[in-house]
Amino acid sequence: MNSRTTSKRPKARGEAAAIARVMSTQDLANLGGGVVAYIKTMTSDEARRMFPAVEGLPQGINLYSLHAADGTPIALTDTMQAAVGHAIGDELEIQSLH
Repeated sequence: MNSRTTSKRPKARGEAAAIARVMSTQDLANLGGGVVAYIKTMTSDEARRMFPAVEGLPQGINLYSLHAADGTPIALTDTMQAAVGHAIGDELEIQSLH
């Protein structure tokens, strides 16, 4: 009996190489092509660290940040609707994070 474990699912061509590849910041920027963005919910403490130039953020609230595909912060808002509106105004396609 063989002691090696094998998967019953055949691997798609190139799947192993795709799994092993780590994407650089430039790869992510190119992936979005300047038109893909995502919205992230964060605490006011997280927002202070990510947006140090923004002053007067209230304590203990959730905020919404709009980011380019490569993670570059674009905007910080206090409502999801405002973050979506900013993305629409900039003609960005919003993608979900998993």
